[in-house]
Amino acid sequence: MKKIFVVSFISVGYFLNAQSLSNSPYATYGIGDVKYDNTIETTSMGGISTAYISDFTSSFNFANPANNANFELTSIRLEATNENNYFKSNYNDMKSTKHSTYLSNISLAFPLSPKVKMGISYQPYSSKSYDIVNEQLAADGTPMYKNNFKGSGTLNAAQVAVSYKINQELSVGARANLYFGDLNDLNEFRAYNPATGSYAGEYVNGYQTKNRVRNFNFTLGTSYQTLNTRTDKKFTVGATATFGNTSNMTTEYINSTYRYSDAQETTKVYETIIEQKDTKSKNLLPLQASVGVGYGSENHWFLSGQVDYKKGEDISYFGKTFDFQDTYRISAGGWYLPNYNNFRSYFSRVIYRYGAFYERGNLKLEGTSINKYGISAGVMLPFKTSSITRMSGLEIGLEVGKRGTLKNNLINQNFINLKIGFNFADKWFRKTLYN
Repeated sequence: MKKIFVVSFISVGYFLNAQSLSNSPYATYGIGDVKYDNTIETTSMGGISTAYISDFTSSFNFANPANNANFELTSIRLEATNENNYFKSNYNDMKSTKHSTYLSNISLAFPLSPKVKMGISYQPYSSKSYDIVNEQLAADGTPMYKNNFKGSGTLNAAQVAVSYKINQELSVGARANLYFGDLNDLNEFRAYNPATGSYAGEYVNGYQTKNRVRNFNFTLGTSYQTLNTRTDKKFTVGATATFGNTSNMTTEYINSTYRYSDAQETTKVYETIIEQKDTKSKNLLPLQASVGVGYGSENHWFLSGQVDYKKGEDISYFGKTFDFQDTYRISAGGWYLPNYNNFRSYFSRVIYRYGAFYERGNLKLEGTSINKYGISAGVMLPFKTSSITRMSGLEIGLEVGKRGTLKNNLINQNFINLKIGFNFADKWFRKTLYN
């Protein structure tokens, strides 16, 4: 059975790298929609993770690698996400929907010793997948020209995290992050031909941006937790910082004219290069920091608040410099376990999660910040054979929220994201003792 899990882990990683993810039109800017650290466990609790130390032995925290003092088992997580986005704009009364389902996380974690724990994770970090057409009409309604904006590609993240328990209260951790993938943007301009009554067959002016990403940075974390053994109450403080952005993002710009030889517009002919150049940049992944506090009762309930910060940076988009503003996110959430020892009632042994968040986005268009907020909930349904010291089960999470605005002809995005996954936990890599 363990061999089957390991083979599945490797196979799922291959398909994860090849999938196409859904996102909003705001993904046209920068590296697209960031989806990193949205595991079912953290998403269901509004995104809190910095001061979250699981009471159970089967949950590894990658967001703050210091928060793994209680982790004792080998854990394999497989998670999938179903995204449902609903867009609306006052510009031409636009309405649209977009759905996608994809593998969102696979991870393997295990203890190296009672004080040292290690985890390996692989998941999408961000994605581009959009196709927007903007047609310009004359006063009499006759078409004049149109712009077609297309985007594709996924930026993946692979991490290796290690935690060290200094004593019963203090722990530290580090995570190495590798980001890799290709992101493409294309802006095509076409003039309308009144003679033919269409855009078909006419020359296209295309401006393409190809980003090849190979970046590396570090996340350092620390946590401090005190336990009142008389009341079983816990107080936790945690902090993380991500820095050390190395390597380069290579960007190729191609400005050309061409025609398409097929109706699907996949094959270019008669292409003439007007301009072509390459640039390199190092500010793809800026400085990030997080601080959180939490309070709860051992094996019963937990509540936490968290503030995340990301430094704004300048990026190049279609050959022009674009400024991202500083981003902050405020999250609150927790979990509740009624009574795990009540074997007469299954739902008394279910972990119920809840949370909410508000995020000031890094985008500012037409003088308006593209902000995001939402609420979340979820459950951890333990397998029949699970115990409180060996928690395996089915994870389900739901996130509902809003991004953007209708002001200044911008786009309002409502989203409903459903996440489903499994956590398989057991004692592996342990030496058997014989008397």
